[in-house]
Amino acid sequence: MPHITLVHRFPNAPKTKGDEGSLHWDIASITEGVEAGLRMAAKLAPEGVRSIAVDGWGVDYLRLGHDGQPLTDPFCYRDLRTVAAEQYLHRHLSPDRMREITAITPMRINTLYQLHADRLMNLPSGHRWLQLPEYLLFRLGGKPVSERTLAAHTQLVDVDQGTWSQEIFSAADLEIAQAPELVEPGTDIGQLTGPLAELPAFKATRLIAPACHDTASAIAGIPAVGDDWAYISSGTWSLVGALVPSPIRTAQAAADGFTNLAGAGGLTCFHVNVNGMWLLRQSMHEWEKSGKEWEVADLVAAAELEPAPAALIDVDEPELLLPGDMLHRINAQLIRAGHTPLDEHPDKAPAFASLIFHSLAARYKQVLEKISAHTGKNLKRLFIVGGANRNQFLNRLTAEATGLEVHRGSPESSTIGNFAIQLAVLEGHSAPSAEQISKHAVELAPTDIRPA
Repeated sequence: MPHITLVHRFPNAPKTKGDEGSLHWDIASITEGVEAGLRMAAKLAPEGVRSIAVDGWGVDYLRLGHDGQPLTDPFCYRDLRTVAAEQYLHRHLSPDRMREITAITPMRINTLYQLHADRLMNLPSGHRWLQLPEYLLFRLGGKPVSERTLAAHTQLVDVDQGTWSQEIFSAADLEIAQAPELVEPGTDIGQLTGPLAELPAFKATRLIAPACHDTASAIAGIPAVGDDWAYISSGTWSLVGALVPSPIRTAQAAADGFTNLAGAGGLTCFHVNVNGMWLLRQSMHEWEKSGKEWEVADLVAAAELEPAPAALIDVDEPELLLPGDMLHRINAQLIRAGHTPLDEHPDKAPAFASLIFHSLAARYKQVLEKISAHTGKNLKRLFIVGGANRNQFLNRLTAEATGLEVHRGSPESSTIGNFAIQLAVLEGHSAPSAEQISKHAVELAPTDIRPA
């Protein structure tokens, strides 16, 4: 039985930068953390490391010069510069037309709006841009590519043609020549080179573009067969959906907020982006500033002892997607709906947490009912993956709200999916099928997957 060992973790969060307070990722810190982890892995594998693959969050990217070096730290997708970019761009190409081309729901955070914001800010465009996972592979020696599960989040891919959309690039005044080559999940993009390659373990290590989007890898890591299950990838966002063989592009699916994103093995991830643990984390930051630092496990346990809230919130209200003032934003929504606001004192945090968890479970129920309607699936099982699936209180509320058999997948499901794709490639399967990936996911996943 294969065994997975976590070798290294390092903290990562966006930082404010410049007089305007824009949000950026510290790319030097990220690359240093990745390379430190690889050196640790090399010590644990004197027999040699056969391959390295990188997955991560989507939409953010680096602009590179002709020398392949970043021009600056990448922006974080939560930076508000894309508000104006979205408004400007929609005057040139409607959201409906964008969805028709891409089959995905237009979102202000997507790469398209960020690249257009660069243009409006007159930032140097550089030689090319790469999203973060592919940049790390490029830095390690791989050719510059855009893997399809991550490319889908750019809102720049023509889903029918399988190519970058010239129409969207032109509307946004972007140069299509600066976009990297599109490749399938499970593409070998070269051999590790550079200083790390001097280590004996990395003498012949291949670089593989897996499902570079962490959600696509997490879903590929679910050890489920059959057609009666859905998923929630639970973290900062809750991605609630099901795998389908091809995009569902009806007007009603669009109206219900569903998107069609490329998945591993040629499948489509048909899901809705629901606001997730972002709500709790932002609230916790405010309580910390007020002098009380809650541990997540303690707060969840305390929330479970609270009575059910008298009213719920719309977790997807646009105001709740913004950073800062989360307690005030939640209370403002309650007040607008005619309900009594909650006490914002840190000692009353469990009531806020209970409200968030009950509201999330109710939203999950709504989305899952619509999935059944749009796909025709008779859903019986729900697999929850990602770090937030440790929240047994939310898992229980979700089971009660949906009536589905809720299973906790691995919190490291994206790693399992990533490994499953690598193993299929190393067996000789280029751009492996869903069946080839699933075989390895079943081998790698914990054997105690059971109702939460």
